[in-house]
Amino acid sequence: MKQLEGKVAIVTGGSGVLGSNISKGLLKAGATVFIIGAHQEKVDKAIAEMKSLGNVEGAACDVLDKAKLESLSNEIVAKHGHIDILVNCAGGNVPGATIMDDQSVFDMKVEDLQKVIDLNLYGTIYPCLAFGRVMAKQKFGNIINVSSMAAYDALTRVMGYAIAKEGVIALTKWLAQEMAIKYSEKIRVNAIAPGFFIGEQNRKALLNDDGSYTERSHKVIAKTPMRRFGDITELNGMVVLLCSEEASFITGTTIPIDGGFSSFSGV
Repeated sequence: MKQLEGKVAIVTGGSGVLGSNISKGLLKAGATVFIIGAHQEKVDKAIAEMKSLGNVEGAACDVLDKAKLESLSNEIVAKHGHIDILVNCAGGNVPGATIMDDQSVFDMKVEDLQKVIDLNLYGTIYPCLAFGRVMAKQKFGNIINVSSMAAYDALTRVMGYAIAKEGVIALTKWLAQEMAIKYSEKIRVNAIAPGFFIGEQNRKALLNDDGSYTERSHKVIAKTPMRRFGDITELNGMVVLLCSEEASFITGTTIPIDGGFSSFSGV
């Protein structure tokens, strides 16, 4: 029997690169996966790409739309009877909130800073409330939030993203104790903090046009004991483990998956 056989998992941002990768890992572990993405056409495309791996469903929904999230929660419970797993992958940065080398913090667009914090922090809080309410009622479930290395060190350029992702760590700790004490020790809340993986959002920052490493990439590699970038599939094992009974005494933690970046001073 696969580790997550019979489980129903929801993945926000499930049509994106990170979310679709984690969704595939959950499907391979036997879970039924319901992906949520901002755009229906992207959700449909992701479902088509994943359907050979298992039972995958999905819907378009803005993770800041509390009413729609509640409606989806009710629909999923009506169809499947329970919700076992929530993985909050929705997030990302906004160009106007990114401070480039020739800029300072005073050049940042404050309205874009707000957008980044809303998407990454409130876009995690709202799904936790909508789907966590089901877990509280049924007295079991797993929530996995996604933080970042930006929450561990003051990485240049991404102040708003860092503020939001550090907030995700605080949310994870707080919600873990709230669920365990007031509802059930079988409801666990943890987070992962991915290290550096080359994807569409950070490609220009990490790779030159000819495919060689940028100066920023060389700095990342120098502070990564494994001396390489991660492969996005290397996140999946930890997510599946945290959602399984093998991790039944783990809650309130944030686990770096970073090749040692967060533990190394660089000296």
